[in-house]
Amino acid sequence: MDSLAAAPGTGPATSPLRLVRSVRAPRRFEELPDGRTLVMGILNVTPDSFSDGGSFEETGAAVDAGLKMHYEGADIIDVGGESTRPDSVRVSPEEEQARILPVVRALVKAGVLVSVDTMNASTAEKAIAAGAVLINDVSGMDVDPQMPELIARTGVHYVLMHSRGAVRSRDPKASYESVVDEVISELSRIREGFYAAGVSPEQIIIDPGLGFSKDGEANWELLRSLDQLNGLGHRVLVGASRKRFLGTLLATEGRPVPPRERDDATTAVTALAAFSNAWCVRVHNVSPSAAAVKTTAAWKG
Repeated sequence: MDSLAAAPGTGPATSPLRLVRSVRAPRRFEELPDGRTLVMGILNVTPDSFSDGGSFEETGAAVDAGLKMHYEGADIIDVGGESTRPDSVRVSPEEEQARILPVVRALVKAGVLVSVDTMNASTAEKAIAAGAVLINDVSGMDVDPQMPELIARTGVHYVLMHSRGAVRSRDPKASYESVVDEVISELSRIREGFYAAGVSPEQIIIDPGLGFSKDGEANWELLRSLDQLNGLGHRVLVGASRKRFLGTLLATEGRPVPPRERDDATTAVTALAAFSNAWCVRVHNVSPSAAAVKTTAAWKG
């Protein structure tokens, strides 16, 4: 973990672990800040994610990156061990767990609040045992049948994301007559299965699934309708960071800009989502979004 640079004023001998412990971190989900939109840092422990695949494949590098995002202002670090980029190949739950569990344990030990991005109930269960407080499930309408019972039994919080069809397809079933109404209806239907298993409404967080089975205009329409999504009665998570519809927005000569050149647009979405009362934004580049949510909170008073 020596690769993490010390913050100004800490001196070169300050370790990342001591650096993070100098910041008061919430130890439980209930201790997360209230009164502003939260920032979730994305930590992909995979070789093939669309934006940063391979950057944090080694455990030490992943832990360093998670601690750095935490120090930059991430309220939660979301650790994922399986890419969902278009045409990526599924990995076994065992491989997924081998990638993420050492990272989860190290971050939790350092006082970081950890979420785990997984579609597998077996991985979720082991991650919760390792200290994760939130399960971020992008499986959409194909939820692992064991997931509702696990969430009910453990009492952790759960992100229910909207998607149609295989999450790795480019735009499966991306045609909607009224995308906002249909997303709300389909999320409500999936939610009933969790209620039936004993999951409380307070445990569920809604994610409209930007970029998952949605084209660019559908994504913008959902972002313009965050008030209606909030009307479901749950916290709302917005995950627009570096996504293709932002690359298309910034296209030059008809070519979308690459993922790492989409951070300014991501920060703009963060500010607007915060102004529209999103509970949390999920981002690759934490520092600008952390500044944006604080600025928006001050603007709103």
